Amino acid sequence: MKILIKGAGDLATGIASRLYGAGHQILMTEIDIPLTVRRTVALSRAVYERTAKVEEMEAFRADSKEDAQRILERGDIAVMVDSEARCRGWYRPEVIVDAILAKKNLGTQITDAPFVIGVGPGFTAGKDCHCVIETKRGHTLGNIIWKGSAIPNTGVPGNVGGYTRERLIRASADGIVEPQTQIGDLVEKGQVVAVTGGQPVYAQMSGIVRGMLQRGVPVKEGLKIGDIDARTEVSHCYMISDKARAIGGGTLEAVTRFERMNGRYAIVVLAAGAGVRFGGNKLHTLADGEPMYEKMLHNVQAFSSFPAYIVTGDEKIAEEAKKRGITPVRNDRPEEGISLSLKLGLGAATGSTGDGGDISVRSDFSSRVKEQLRGVLFSVCDQPNLTVSTMQQIFRTAVLHPGSIVCAGHDGKAGNPVLWDNRYFPELMELSGDVGGRQLMDRYRENVRVVETDERELNDVDRREDIISM
Repeated sequence: MKILIKGAGDLATGIASRLYGAGHQILMTEIDIPLTVRRTVALSRAVYERTAKVEEMEAFRADSKEDAQRILERGDIAVMVDSEARCRGWYRPEVIVDAILAKKNLGTQITDAPFVIGVGPGFTAGKDCHCVIETKRGHTLGNIIWKGSAIPNTGVPGNVGGYTRERLIRASADGIVEPQTQIGDLVEKGQVVAVTGGQPVYAQMSGIVRGMLQRGVPVKEGLKIGDIDARTEVSHCYMISDKARAIGGGTLEAVTRFERMNGRYAIVVLAAGAGVRFGGNKLHTLADGEPMYEKMLHNVQAFSSFPAYIVTGDEKIAEEAKKRGITPVRNDRPEEGISLSLKLGLGAATGSTGDGGDISVRSDFSSRVKEQLRGVLFSVCDQPNLTVSTMQQIFRTAVLHPGSIVCAGHDGKAGNPVLWDNRYFPELMELSGDVGGRQLMDRYRENVRVVETDERELNDVDRREDIISM
């Protein structure tokens, strides 16, 4: 897979190591003057040294699209000075990993790539990225967070060799960094290890200099410019850290999960109801200041690697869906019940729709369905509190449990959306009336898996008072 990593510092390099070792293609971006302290184990060094080697990886600075493509084609890692990651426009990565470690999101969006990972605090899974990797040392280091955020930044460095704040070397004044020691040197507490802005910087503890900014970097007072390790193991200065490997492992696991889903499921949104009980076209009604159909379209946009369809007879909804890469499937006969919408959507997703929109059940379906399309997620359009995180959990559950019917629910009670494995497609195509797939769920109750979620997410809008109660 093509992966773009924003940032090329030591933690980002640990992530690159795991992904590169698994055979993925890596393009990294950096700022023009990298501020990586542990530069001996960081590919950001390629920015000012033109090349950098860390363990089995070798990275080269690329100054153009053509440079980057040549580097990537020969199996190496390309590093570009591109603080806004504009290269994603031509690189078109399947995965973006934001490993800038700024403790806040500097502009990454969940729609920037088919799969987006945020590393550390500042990201919220299901909102600005698909998942977050925990970076705080402890039992949860490297964990994948599929809903919510990483532990907030405490401002206290992690414990290494029994020391926290003392191990950091910070600039004593604004100005240029002039190192007085080298990475790998043993130092004593109180020793001058660097000069910034003409002012000496003293070691706060004894140990080995594990990291130090390169000479000539302009810094502000208080900025971290170096790192001391009490364990005094010189080899650690040239090895990816345990922390970086753990974060890289979590990232690789997340990418592997996505790889197993990528392009193998489809999404069908059912939006053709007549709204009789509501007394009008409910899908245009505002929920939290936004039309209900818009909320669902935004959710679907987060899954850009999955073919997506919306079954509707509403021209405005169809047009808005097209703008977002979602294929409209026309249903002008809502009175025939939800089963028609379901079959029209499934027919579009599987390529089993005959001429003129008639439904034809193919006994073999197509080889594409058998080999690639493992399932279809059906979602209604009048469930405005449904989250991307819940939809994503349904897909992940389906990957782990092939042959299942996976749905959102609360306290074990099934609700929407529902993901159907391809083994049920022929029977879904034979449904009729306004019962949808519930009769099949009753028939195959032992194969139904419920993804627990907040009850509020499951609430749908049938009547006008339902909007108020939400």
